[in-house]
Amino acid sequence: MLKELLKGEISQKEVLNYYNANITIEKLPKGVNGLVFNIEGIYNIFINKNLSYYKRKKTLIHELAHIELNQLDQPNKDLFAFHVQEYEDIADKYIKELLNNIK
Repeated sequence: MLKELLKGEISQKEVLNYYNANITIEKLPKGVNGLVFNIEGIYNIFINKNLSYYKRKKTLIHELAHIELNQLDQPNKDLFAFHVQEYEDIADKYIKELLNNIK
């Protein structure tokens, strides 16, 4: 789904509908560009309103990568906390691979 979005084959709205996701733009703590969590089957994506337009787009794609990679559906939430940076790196690497395959 993300690959199709990056290629311009589908819209952001279509991706959000597909993943049952909502976006909220609001002030987040300094250093936090965005976050995503799942409550009762709805993905809630928060994007820092202090970011530029392009940084917001990049952050949204990053948060969608977490969804697409099923990183939020971890059975042990405490163990998940110990691997946050690993999941961040995996999401970034996934996006880079998608972008490299589009060119």
